[in-house]
Amino acid sequence: MSTATKTVGTVKAYVLTGEFGIDKLTVQERPSPALKANEVRIKVKAVSLNYRDLLVVKGLYSRKLPFPLVLCSDGAGEVVEVGEEAKRFAVGDRVAAAFMPRWTAGAISPEAAQSALGGSVDGILSEHVVLHEDGLVRIPEHLSFEEASTLPCAGVTAWNALISTGQLKAGDTILTMGTGGVSLFALQFAHITGARVIITSSSDKKLERVKQMGAHDTINYRSNADWEKAVLEMTGKLGVDHVVELGGAGTLEKSLKAVKLGGHISLIGVLSGGDGVVNPMPVLMKNVRLQGIYVGSRRMFEEMNNAISLHKLKPVVDKVFAFDQVKEALTHMESGSHFGKIVIRL
Repeated sequence: MSTATKTVGTVKAYVLTGEFGIDKLTVQERPSPALKANEVRIKVKAVSLNYRDLLVVKGLYSRKLPFPLVLCSDGAGEVVEVGEEAKRFAVGDRVAAAFMPRWTAGAISPEAAQSALGGSVDGILSEHVVLHEDGLVRIPEHLSFEEASTLPCAGVTAWNALISTGQLKAGDTILTMGTGGVSLFALQFAHITGARVIITSSSDKKLERVKQMGAHDTINYRSNADWEKAVLEMTGKLGVDHVVELGGAGTLEKSLKAVKLGGHISLIGVLSGGDGVVNPMPVLMKNVRLQGIYVGSRRMFEEMNNAISLHKLKPVVDKVFAFDQVKEALTHMESGSHFGKIVIRL
C-alpha cells in the first residue's frame, strides 16, 4: 500500500464559532492533524449541502454544538495519504465519507450516532480532512466529484428508506414530497426497482421536470391542499405502499391517510416543522409501519453505490458554487428554489 509524504500544514475550513446565522460563518486556517495508523487524509474536491446544514448554521438543529465546528457532512475527494496500518485505500482513490463514519453495518448504536459529521464532530467543508478508513467508501467511477458529493446523506437516506428498510419491490407505489435531494434519489431508486412514483411539490415547473425523470403522477399541494385525497384517487382508494415523509408534523397526518393498510412510512424530515399533534390511531387501525430513518450505514452506502454504478444513475445537481460562495449557497438553499442538490466545488 503506497503512502504519500506525511506533511502537516494548515487548511482553510468553514467554521461556526458559536454565533448562529449565515452571516456568522467564518473561514479559518486550521492545522491539518498528523495521521493515526488507520486514518486517511483526503483532499476534498466537492461538498454538497443538506437541509440539516442550514438548520445547524441557523441554530435550529442544536444549541449545544461542539464549537468551533466545521460544517457539512457530505463530500467527495481524493486520498492523498494513508496511515501505516490503513489497508482499504491507496493514494489516488476517489472516496466519500459516510454520514456517520462509525456506523459500518448492522443496527445504529449510540457511538455511531455521535460520529455524525458536521454536527456531533467536525464536518467536511475543508480543503483537507482526516478520517478513519472504516468510514469511507469508493465512489462510482462514472460520477464526477460534484455528483458523488451528493450521496452520503440524501442518497443513503432514500436507499435505506425504500430498499434496506422499506424492501421496495416492483409494482409497489411510493409517495415522496418535494424535489430536494432525498425525493429525487427516491424517484430514481423506485424507477430502477419498477415501482410507481407519486411526487408532491408547490411548483408546476418542478413537477414537469420530475415527470421527465420518470414520475408517474404529480400533485401540486399548493393548488390542491387535500393532496392525500388525490393520492387515494390515484390508487383506487387503496393508498400507497410507501411514503417518504419529509414534512414532519405538518404532513404526517395526511401521509397516514394516504398510505395503504399495512403500508410503510419512512419519517425522514421536518421541513414543515417539528411542532404539532398527530393522532396515533391511524397507525394502529391501518397497521402502518412508521419507521424513523436516520441516514444509514456504510454497508448501505456501498450497496447503493453498486446499484448506482450498475444503472449508471446520475444525481441531480441544481447548482455548483465556488468555495468562497458558501454563504450564497446556503442562502440559495434557504430560498427553496433549488431542484436537486446544491454543491460547493473546492
